[in-house]
Amino acid sequence: MYAVVKTGGKQYRIAVGQKLKIEQIPADIGQEISLDHVLSVGEGDQLQVGTPTLTGAVIKATVLAQGRHDKVKIFKMRRRKHYQKHQGHRQNYTEIRIDAISA
Repeated sequence: MYAVVKTGGKQYRIAVGQKLKIEQIPADIGQEISLDHVLSVGEGDQLQVGTPTLTGAVIKATVLAQGRHDKVKIFKMRRRKHYQKHQGHRQNYTEIRIDAISA
């Protein structure tokens, strides 16, 4: 059984037992959370698609860690104009484990 869930402006295809790094959610480590923006649920050749979300479908997950991704370096330069700009960014994430999919 798999599902497509939307969180943090992104869509993820998930299955039970899968570990996933998503946009940061304010939750403690070990806390159980539920994701309710489920776009579709499928099992075998059957597929339920929501318009835009499925009503009553909930994903149960456990928070494993809070962290930050690797640094992304941004470098802008205009040639012959003596302009250089260095910038860096580290995005926060929440690592979760999918425990159950109910549709």
